[in-house]
Formats: sequence, C-alpha cells, structure tokens
Amino acid sequence: MWSASSIRFGAFLAPYHPLDADPALQLRRDIDLMTHLDHLGFEEAWMGEHHSTGAEIVPAPDMFIAAAAERTERIQFGTGVTSLPYHHPLITADRITQLDLQTRGRLIFGTGPGKIPLDAHMMGINPSDQRRRQGEALEAILALLRGEVVNMETDWFTLRDARAQLPTYRADGIETVTASTISPNGSVLAGKNGLSLLSLAASSPSGFDALDRNWDVYEKVSAEHGHHADRATWRVVNPMFIAETRAEAERAVSRRIGSMASYVNRQTGQNPAWADTPAGIIDQWRNDTLGEFGQAIIGTPEDAIAQIERLIEKTGGFGTFLILHVDMASWEDTKRSYELFASEVVPHFRKRNVGRQASMQFAEDNREYLIGGLVGAITKAHTDYYGQPAETGAVRA
Repeated sequence: MWSASSIRFGAFLAPYHPLDADPALQLRRDIDLMTHLDHLGFEEAWMGEHHSTGAEIVPAPDMFIAAAAERTERIQFGTGVTSLPYHHPLITADRITQLDLQTRGRLIFGTGPGKIPLDAHMMGINPSDQRRRQGEALEAILALLRGEVVNMETDWFTLRDARAQLPTYRADGIETVTASTISPNGSVLAGKNGLSLLSLAASSPSGFDALDRNWDVYEKVSAEHGHHADRATWRVVNPMFIAETRAEAERAVSRRIGSMASYVNRQTGQNPAWADTPAGIIDQWRNDTLGEFGQAIIGTPEDAIAQIERLIEKTGGFGTFLILHVDMASWEDTKRSYELFASEVVPHFRKRNVGRQASMQFAEDNREYLIGGLVGAITKAHTDYYGQPAETGAVRA
C-alpha cells in the first residue's frame, strides 16, 4: 500500500545555467550542490546530457557523477537522462557498468531519446528517428547489462558477439529508468521492458494532465509483458525555489531569472512583454501553460507542500519527488532553499514530528495534573530540607 510517508526526495539538474557566467565555476557549484544535498539527507540527484544551446552545459553526466560520487557518501545519482540515440549501445553499457562499480551501486541509469533539436541536427540524426533509436538501443543495452552475448544490427549500429565485460555492483543489476513527458511513448517503453518511469513534464499543465493517463498506460503495458508497475519507482519533476517568505524568494531570484527566461524565449523565437521585468517572469512562471519549466514554485515551504500534495492527488502516489533545479539565485540563497525544503517540507510528508507533536499535546492537555505534581514535589523537597513550605512565588523555580 502506497503512503506519502514513503516518498523520497531529490534534485534534477539539466543543468540550467545563465549564459553570462563562468562555466567552470558553474560546474563546480553543481558539484558543491551534490555535497550539500547529501549532507541534508536528500536521496537522489540527477544530471542531464546536452550538447548545445549554451545553458545546459553537461555533455557527459557519467563524468559528472563520477566526480560528485567521490565527494558524497550516501546519495544516489541518476543519469538524467542518457540520450541513447547519440551513443553506440556497447559503449553506453560499458560506461554505465564502470560507473556503477565506482559508485558502489549508487547509480540509477536514466534513459531517453534526446531533447534539444540542435543536438540531433549536429549529429545528422533525423528527429523522427530518435524514439525508434532509443528503443533499439535500450533493447541491446538491457541485454548487455544482463550479461548476455548480443548480436544485433540496425541502420545505425552493429553488435557482433558483444558482451559487457564488467558486472553490475549488485546481483539484481542497475535500476533503469525511461523518461516520459506528455505522450505515452515513455510509458510504453518502460512498461514493455520492466523499467521505472520518470515524468519530466509534471509541472506543465499538459504534462500534469497526462500524469494519471500515462501511469494507466504504464500499468497496462507492464502487465501485458509480465512486469509489475510499482509506484515506489515512479519519479515526478517540478521546479521549486523557496525562502521564508514569497517576497524573499522573489528577491533571491530577481537578478538572474531574466537570463533563464531569455534562454527559453530565444529558442522559441518569442519576445513576450512579460519577460521585460523579473516580476513579470515570476508571475508567468508560476502560471505557465506552455513554457520550459511549467508551473514553477517560487515561494515558501507551504507553497511547496501544497504543490506536492496536488501532484499526489493527481497521480494517486509516486515514489520520488525531484526538484527541477534552475540556477537563478546566489549560492547562499540556493543552499538556503534546499535547507528549508529538507527541514520543513520533507518532515511534513515523512510525518517525522508526529511523536513530538503528540507529546506536546499530551503535556498541554494534562498540564494541571503535571504541573500540580511538579509543584507538590518542589514543595515537599523544600519542606524536607528547610522544615517549612516555600513561598508561593518560589515554588516553580
């Protein structure tokens, strides 16, 4: 039986960075964020793969994870996601098994067809072929990860007596995840192969509307292929930045949010009036219907809780909530956002303070009896020592 108290929490990084800052420092900050998340107790951190357009600056998530894993202790890392049509399946399987061993089993293998059109264009890949290639690559990679010898030929790769020479760290293998947005393609692919599901567009209205439909498809296809659709392995993504007040959250993002809005709008050829001011961007992102980031939370822990509860109501329950990280605040404000999330949002769903609240309630409900007993004990101790009762005002001291 699914319970909200079992939800795991993490961060999903494309990563989105402004185009006017030092990429070397941005990469270091992303690694620093991994150690911060690990310290705060987040369970997962995901890093994407992109090759163009300037803002999403990690082309090799496995290299990033290898560095971050050496600086952390317990957090799991996901490739978010490895774009399968861009790589030969044997090379992908080899790199993933090596990374799984290096991280001692802290790896989640996230897969997808590739997102940015310019990436595919530069490699001469027809966008209409990407999802087909994703399915073909996944078939080969899963067989290699199972230790099978694979012979397979397509119009873009050949495998001859191919095998992955390294084992996975755990006997049951590496958790493999397929990305899903609005169409049922990801759900079908995940259900067919017995993989976990990652809903990347949960915050956009169209993606939000598709959540329950895509889960139904996933359950149906999983059952048809003899697999169990487990909500505990379902991940949903939503952008969030929080502070003590909405005004403080707006202040924290106001200087750099324009750069991120420009990145999105330049790709779509738009120059909307709302993008002229930080306040206009914030208002738009909070209520976006079509944009890159969907309906973002820029507010308080209470706003974050309300949005997660909305996602739970829509989906019927999922296993992991991932904050879509957008680099739009100072390092100190960014750290504080995650600290607030860990200290106030996570405990709400984990029900970690139920015992403390019950203890306080009992003390309040029985204060006359409890304080009366305390007063009596103090009075008796005073009388026993001094031979007379204490003055009334000193009894509680």
